[in-house]
Amino acid sequence: MIDKDGFRPNVGIILCNDNNEVLWAQRAQHDSWQFPQGGIKADETPEQAVYRELMEEVGLAPEHVQLLGMTSGWLRYRLPKRYLRYGNKPLCIGQKQRWFLLRLTGSESDVNLTRHDKPEFDDWRWENYWQPAKEIVFFKRRVYEKALHELAPLLFPEYKKRIDSQRKF
Repeated sequence: MIDKDGFRPNVGIILCNDNNEVLWAQRAQHDSWQFPQGGIKADETPEQAVYRELMEEVGLAPEHVQLLGMTSGWLRYRLPKRYLRYGNKPLCIGQKQRWFLLRLTGSESDVNLTRHDKPEFDDWRWENYWQPAKEIVFFKRRVYEKALHELAPLLFPEYKKRIDSQRKF
């Protein structure tokens, strides 16, 4: 499903633990890491897509997580021209994403990367909350930064106070 502007609707998942570290996953058979994410099907809401993608990509069910929040709107990124598939109609030029912040309430042993026939990831680790924005592929970096900044106050009350005090000037 591609919207009229050429963007594919998608959800991004920031899953944290009790130490506010985030799950960082390695793409299967690649040397790149990212947050779990995936497309929204025509018959589902973004929240339904989050739980489906969470199960498909990291093997977690709704009972393993707590939904803490989501971005207020869509965050978009464009694909570099070399990744565009000009033969596909309609042409997808990038993704528009709603980002969700979840907390793992189950056990780390509940994470299972092989539940799906074609696993998206073959490794994962807990990472500092801000580190993924420094490591993600360049064309997704701005979206990661925006999502992490918007959702940070849900985990870090001192971050919200700092932002609020900066807005007063």
